[in-house]
Amino acid sequence: MSLRATFIDYLRRYEAKDLDGIAAMLAPEVTLRDWNLSVKGRDAAVAETRKNFEAAASIRIEVLRVLEGDRSVAGELRIVVDGHIELFVVDVLDFDDEGRITAIRAYLGRGD
Repeated sequence: MSLRATFIDYLRRYEAKDLDGIAAMLAPEVTLRDWNLSVKGRDAAVAETRKNFEAAASIRIEVLRVLEGDRSVAGELRIVVDGHIELFVVDVLDFDDEGRITAIRAYLGRGD
């Protein structure tokens, strides 16, 4: 599977709130950083993801653009939470040799 396809798979699992599926994609030493937090390790990343899932009744992710490098993928996303909260986000994921996610960085933008 290409890194691009793995990135899209991650987003679909996130949209479906598939916590076990996401956890399986993460390397043990994964780092997660966004505009509110920064954590290290699979357990901490899964815990933060669980909080996001519990806080939202629904999550819809529209992929606007994807850029792929040798070990990284970046995607411009439109995320709609609970049908009315619209976020424009750029996610950057890094991968190890086995295709596991080693870093997730999310940057909040504007839709206009």
